[in-house]
Amino acid sequence: MTSAVAARAADTPRTAHGNGRKALLAATVGGVVESFDWAIYAVLAPYFAAAMFPGDDPVTKLLAAYVGFAVGFVVRPFGSYVVGRFADSRGRRFALTLSMTIISGASVLIAVLPTAALIGAAAPVLLIVLRLVQGLSMGGENPSAAAYVTETAPRHLRFLYSSISYSGVVIGNILSFGVLTLLLVTFGEDGVRGGGWRIGFLVAAALGLLALWIRRGVEESAEFEADAAGPTAAERRALYRSNLRNMAAVFLISIGATVGYYYGTTYLPQYAQQLGVVSGTESAASMLGPLVLLVASMVVVGRLADRLGALRTLRCGLALLALATVPLMLALAHGAVPMWLVTVVYLALIAAPIGLTNVLFAQLFPVAVRVVAMGVPYTIAIGLFGGTFPLLAQAMAKAGHLTLVPWWAAGAAAVSLAGTFLIRPLKTSGR
Repeated sequence: MTSAVAARAADTPRTAHGNGRKALLAATVGGVVESFDWAIYAVLAPYFAAAMFPGDDPVTKLLAAYVGFAVGFVVRPFGSYVVGRFADSRGRRFALTLSMTIISGASVLIAVLPTAALIGAAAPVLLIVLRLVQGLSMGGENPSAAAYVTETAPRHLRFLYSSISYSGVVIGNILSFGVLTLLLVTFGEDGVRGGGWRIGFLVAAALGLLALWIRRGVEESAEFEADAAGPTAAERRALYRSNLRNMAAVFLISIGATVGYYYGTTYLPQYAQQLGVVSGTESAASMLGPLVLLVASMVVVGRLADRLGALRTLRCGLALLALATVPLMLALAHGAVPMWLVTVVYLALIAAPIGLTNVLFAQLFPVAVRVVAMGVPYTIAIGLFGGTFPLLAQAMAKAGHLTLVPWWAAGAAAVSLAGTFLIRPLKTSGR
């Protein structure tokens, strides 16, 4: 351990706590930007599709725009490896700064991208390329932030910090709908289609620059610097092999968490509308309050995990999610429970799976391979099960099997619960 690292390690609790809070802010604001950039593309797609994609069929144009949303999920695992290697070799701060620079730069370029009327087929090609670049960067963003929070948070508050940092993802989702609403109120639908949509991507870039400014002012984690020499290539491969069991656990646990998240925050309004229990306007309007309560639930669950143990709290959360999802949705279908209450309860149920896993996953792996080892299985699970969930659910509904959707979500939670029993605690003595 270098003298500088040793000095920081010997900081007073108050100083260490202050550094941890700065690191928490840096990680949380990154989550806001990542989620906002991801969601703003989806909510603005119906407004920019006609301008950015050539052709005469508006439905085809919109589907093509959604391809740009989907490709980001495909490349995220590659990004988690590429950016993760930087995080594991050059530092968490370096990787977090790099990913945010790329995400923000891509948002600026999307905002000023010429339309298909000006440059033809080059417009959608460039748009998809920029989304690929963003997807690669986002693949490494969350695992790097999780490792950074794990290594800088006060030991007795790690899971509270985990929940707060991941709440940035929910906040970014809320902000994207807020920006869309503001644009529509200000410019109207025609104005947003006519170019007002570009402001949404400029807002994304501005948020990214704010996050970049905050991140440039934080220090590297002392735990990483203490291990900065790093392993050789052969030692790194050996570390991956020795941690395959925990990597499998990360993959399985992420299935239930990501399905639950996309069900609760993305598909549930559409599910309720297709059941005929609420109108489209009512279902969309019912989401804002529950999403805010989700953030509060995550904070509460994080505090409980710090007191009772993260794994125990996570297992309880997954068990409740697996057992309660189907009865809750049946109650919604039969009108026994109103939409707003179902949404509040379901989002509270996913608070533990999405709020605790950031730090829990990071703690399973040695510092030298932490970001890649947790990031790759995590992003593969999101791509396979989270990104495809709305499409799969809609396919079930179209086939006349809408009532199977809750069973799929409950089954995913059960798989994740089983995955928790694969976890093998990290031995702290070695690398």
